[in-house]
Amino acid sequence: MGMLKEFKEFAMKGSIVDLAVAVIIGGAFGKIVTALTDSIIMPIIAMVLGKGGMSEVSFVVGKTAFPIGIFLQAVIDFMLIALVLFCLIKAMNSAKKKEEAAPAVTPEDIVLLREIRDALKK
Repeated sequence: MGMLKEFKEFAMKGSIVDLAVAVIIGGAFGKIVTALTDSIIMPIIAMVLGKGGMSEVSFVVGKTAFPIGIFLQAVIDFMLIALVLFCLIKAMNSAKKKEEAAPAVTPEDIVLLREIRDALKK
């Protein structure tokens, strides 16, 4: 029973739970990006290329065809995810810097004590 208890303690640590939440949200975000590329971006590319879709993009060397459309779609998905994550992290860092840059407000009692000190000096 000791091993089960240790595993429960390990699994319930904050960092493990946070990681699990991040993986689940990341998976859902990946589905959103895939849907965006499949339903909006790829049809636009298909219109430009004049093909039936991105999956039909290929090149031929000799008698061998290399279908690269699916790979290109995966690259576009990755680039969109990377761009959104970059913008999100940049916004979070910017907000954190603004929070840190805000001058600390001196408590009123400290201000009053400084005024009393300065008055006594005079």
